[in-house]
Amino acid sequence: MRPSTLRVLNRAAELTRQNRLTEAMLIAEPVILTADEYEGDEIRRWLLDHVTDFTGENESWKDLP
Repeated sequence: MRPSTLRVLNRAAELTRQNRLTEAMLIAEPVILTADEYEGDEIRRWLLDHVTDFTGENESWKDLP
């Protein structure tokens, strides 16, 4: 994944935790939509692995019953 893509995803997570979802989507959506097949797969994996970055919760969704 390109470093610029990772920065955008981290910023979007930060904005989401601050209840600024609209702003998060405005910066993340163009990056996600323009990603090629390989980067898209990396983004998808990163998002699944970093759910708690967006929610601010300590539990991973994978650990829930």
